[in-house]
Formats: sequence, C-alpha cells, structure tokens
Amino acid sequence: MTKYITLCLFCFFTVLKAQEETNLTYSNKFRTIEVKSNYGSYLYTGTALSEAGFLDAGYGAINVKIGWQSSDSESWASYYKYPTYGIGLYSGFLGNAQVFGNPSAIYGFVDFPIGNPNRRNTFSIEPSLGITYNLQEYNAEENPVNDAFGARAAVYFGLDLGFEYRFTRELDLTYGFDFTHFSNGSSYQPNLGLNLFGINLGIKYNYNAAQRIVDNDPYSSNLLQARFKSPEKREMTKINDNSIALYFAGGGKQTSEDGGTDRQFGVFTGVLDYEHRFNEIHGISTGLDFFYDNTLQEFKNAGDRTAIGIHAGYDFNFWKMVIKAQIGTYITDDLGKGAYFMRPAIRYNINKTIFAQFGLKTLDGGAADYLEFGFGVKPFKW
Repeated sequence: MTKYITLCLFCFFTVLKAQEETNLTYSNKFRTIEVKSNYGSYLYTGTALSEAGFLDAGYGAINVKIGWQSSDSESWASYYKYPTYGIGLYSGFLGNAQVFGNPSAIYGFVDFPIGNPNRRNTFSIEPSLGITYNLQEYNAEENPVNDAFGARAAVYFGLDLGFEYRFTRELDLTYGFDFTHFSNGSSYQPNLGLNLFGINLGIKYNYNAAQRIVDNDPYSSNLLQARFKSPEKREMTKINDNSIALYFAGGGKQTSEDGGTDRQFGVFTGVLDYEHRFNEIHGISTGLDFFYDNTLQEFKNAGDRTAIGIHAGYDFNFWKMVIKAQIGTYITDDLGKGAYFMRPAIRYNINKTIFAQFGLKTLDGGAADYLEFGFGVKPFKW
C-alpha cells in the first residue's frame, strides 16, 4: 500500500509539474528544498496512553520537502498568488517506539501564499495529505495500551500556518505553527488516532533549475533569478457553472470487537449532488446520500443496515482538484450514528465528466465512521 501511494503521489506531481512548465521558458524553473523541525504536544481523546505517561514528553519530527514554484501567468496558479506544490517526507519521534513505532510519512502539499508574497516576511497556509507507515499497531497481548493505531499504516494529514523570512538571495528562515493528524478512519480498530500540534523551525533553499542549462560554470556571474517575483494576482471572472454529479464509493471497516484482527466489513456510499461554481476558486454543493454499513450485523435483514441523508457543503477548487467540506443529517433512522455527519474529501477531476474522490465519513461529533474511495460522473452540466 505504501509503494502504491508513493507511486500515485509521484505520478500526480510529475503530471502537475509537466503541465505547469508547458508554457515556460528555460529561465522559469523555480524550485525549493526545505528542511524543517517540529516540536509540540498531543490532542488525544482517550485515557490509556495518558495514564501510562507515554504522551508526557511531547513529540518531535523532521520534514524534508521538495517544491515546484508555479509561475505561469496563464495557469490556475495565477488565481492563488502562485503557490508552491511538491512532495514531502516526514519522520516523527512519538516517545516510546515499542508502543507507537517510528512513524514516517510521504505526502503531497500545496503552499498557498496569503498577503503579498513578495515581502521579506510572508505568511502562507499549507495543507498536506499522504500516508503514514512504520506505526506500531494495537495488539491485545503485546501492545494493549495503544488504542491510537489499529494498523501499521494510517492517513497523514497536515496543516501548516507558516512564515518565511527572506534571509539571503537563496535562503529563507521558516517558522510557524502546525497541526498533524494520524488515523486509519476506522478501517482497523482501535482507532482513536493522534493529533499533534506545535511549532516548527526550518531553512528553505530557493534556486532556478534552469541555471545548469543556461550557464553551468560554477564561477560564472551569469546568474538567473533564484526565486519567483509574483505579479499581481489575476482577477477572477464570475462564472455560473452548474452540474449534477453521481458518486459511488466503498471501503472497509472494523468493529471494536475485531480490533487486532484482519476481519473487515464492507461499507458503501452513494451520492446524488447538485454543484454550483461561482468562479475559479469557490463553489457549493448539496444533495442526497445513501449509506450501507455491513458492520451492523445486529440487523438480520441487510436492508435495515442502510440510511439516507442530506448534506450541503463548500468546494475549494484549484488545478484539477477540489477540496470538499460537507455536513449533513439523516432523514431516516441514523442507525445509532448520531444526529449529523461530516465528509471532508478531496476530488481529482480526470476530465470534465469523470472524477475520483477520497474522503472520510464521520459519526456525530466528528469521530471517524469509515474511509471512502470511489469514482463519479457528471452526466448533466449547464
């Protein structure tokens, strides 16, 4: 699974980078390499790990990131003040390795500048998504206290509220606040997960990869611009795009009684959505949900394991991606799942009609119900 996710991330950013460079000259290949250290504490909803003292010392981590600075004034990036996107590697230290393991992660990120990106000290918001591996999972006999991880791999989600101070022509001092989340979405139990929050400090190196093409002499004074000077953000035009979307997704889920085993039950989601897009960035959606949860074995009739809901949400669009944030409620029996649910998700538009989507369906209060992955179509657009 780790190799598969790694390959997907590599292919995704290779395609994105290739598209971004289609209209660029040899003098516009801006790159970054960043090394960052993270320190902080935990937000943990259980009691076992706290009572055992395994969370008292906090955590530490190292991040290494390679980024591509978008600079095509005709591309999607011009609406977002030319963000940087790339791939990162994470190595964390969560205290006792026999309990938590030595978590590592590979992830993709997009760094969106906020304010004027050409100032000496700048602010940005950087979401990231990937997979965490090398976790030490729960075991009833050998690791019974670990109710955070039910498997050796989990979803990695990060959010960095960061600052960059331009120190020299090529170097930036980076610092800020970050939030990191590890969870497998109840694919395996137990799954309380871990939330890490803290501060970070690092160094970023900016360079132009076209330098070796234009003049590779190490003693040359013929130097290209090392970093991109962002022009004014392109003004968005008002659009009025409407569509009907059909989305079908599935996944696997464990009950608490199956923790420490490989037994899983199938889950299914079907969605009928109306989607409206106001401009290149913002949109909204609303629709109907159909849920089937096969963990509800107390219902002998399979039809009794279904529920119907309604939802509404906000869509953030960039490139071929959509970050979706939805909240909904049930119009039939909620099957003990609570009054409402949420669905944070990320969509990739394969073309104008077909898309792939990965998301998390939650229980009342935000706890994970299950991960869902599937495909959808937009048969009607106007």
